[in-house]
Amino acid sequence: MRIVIVGGVAAGMSAASRARRLNPDVQVVVFERGGDISYGACGLPYVIGGDVPDFGHLIARTPERLRGQGIGVRLHHDVTGVDAAARTVTVLDRDSGRTLTEPYDRLLIATGVSAVRPDWARTELGGVHVLRDLPDGRAVAASLRGARRACIIGGGYIGLEMAEALRARGLSVVLLEKGPEVAGRMLDREYQQRVRAELERRGVEVRCGTTVEGLTGKAGRVTGVQTDHGLIRADLVIVAVGVKPNTALAQAAGARIGRTGAVAVNARQETSVEGISAAGDNTESTHRVTRRKVHLPLGLTANRMGRVAGVNMAGGDARFPGVVGTGIFKVFGLGAARTGLTQAEADGLGLRAVSVDVDSTDHAGYYPDAAPIHVRLTAERGSGRLLGAQLVGQPDSVKRVDVVAALLHKRASVQDLFELDLAYAPPFSSVWDVLLVAADRLGRELCS
Repeated sequence: MRIVIVGGVAAGMSAASRARRLNPDVQVVVFERGGDISYGACGLPYVIGGDVPDFGHLIARTPERLRGQGIGVRLHHDVTGVDAAARTVTVLDRDSGRTLTEPYDRLLIATGVSAVRPDWARTELGGVHVLRDLPDGRAVAASLRGARRACIIGGGYIGLEMAEALRARGLSVVLLEKGPEVAGRMLDREYQQRVRAELERRGVEVRCGTTVEGLTGKAGRVTGVQTDHGLIRADLVIVAVGVKPNTALAQAAGARIGRTGAVAVNARQETSVEGISAAGDNTESTHRVTRRKVHLPLGLTANRMGRVAGVNMAGGDARFPGVVGTGIFKVFGLGAARTGLTQAEADGLGLRAVSVDVDSTDHAGYYPDAAPIHVRLTAERGSGRLLGAQLVGQPDSVKRVDVVAALLHKRASVQDLFELDLAYAPPFSSVWDVLLVAADRLGRELCS
């Protein structure tokens, strides 16, 4: 059996490795349009900021190592078409210019996402960048030479992480956000404001409610960002206004696209076309809290989807369990995390949601270096079902979010959280951990 995989990063390489491990007799061929495979794109801001020495540290497995495992890797090969009836793909060898026709028995489309580029960002000016892959990271690093003023457009994960990275490189940074606050799709307003306060405390100028109208340049290099509130001088611009799933190949093959705009799949990662699967950032999934389809392009999700697809294409039987919307990020000395639904999201879905906020310390207050931690816990009135949590505090402390994420996967209640036997010692938490305090308070609120 011949398995063809389009895309050689998270989902694609997880699928390839799992398929070969499960069934050593299958032939696996991976076509990657770029020159890099099997790397951690989430680490790009940390290389640019100097926390990670170089981009090579982000590469998990080289083409040579993968070939040694029996996985065929073809770099600079762009799959341009699919004939689902004949079970063939059309491939452009970008190095030679030749067009090839390659057969498959099972096909995985793991084409990921592309950064959104508004019309004003489609420019030949130097110093204007998006950040999605290794070439983007290298281009940003090259533009740092001689740069003094940066403007970041977008207050999501990439925009926030790049604000810290560019400040670490000594640049002045202005962060623009079209919405009313940064981290707008991740946290409720009160927690967004804590993130903004940390940015401003570290010297980042934050301007919300600002719309970009265009760019200015001189001698082929960007010189500023024109907004509805005036011109911002900048010689480095990061465009981080969102991503969109790469679905063109799946659509050409006849696969159904879901309401989220991503490729629709079943729990086995199979599309609506026999013999064709999809996995990773180009694919939608089921939210276990709402039971609705969502498009949440995150690293673990892509790897897990790829693993499931690889098992099934190799003759096994695996299911992707869905997601609960868990995310985490760091901005300077502050960590922020969320899982499930925010209060605003629950309200938007018409749920009878109730939230409580608890301000505490991340370990016993009398133990040295105790730092503030803020928790919002959300549940459904009537059923008492947990709906979500948000945490802001020291970076290590907000990994507590995983406790709530685990319970959300089991549709647990607030009482289930309160009854957990959590670890306690003064260097790690108070005797009543902040999550238990929040659950106790929320339980009482639900009964009122």
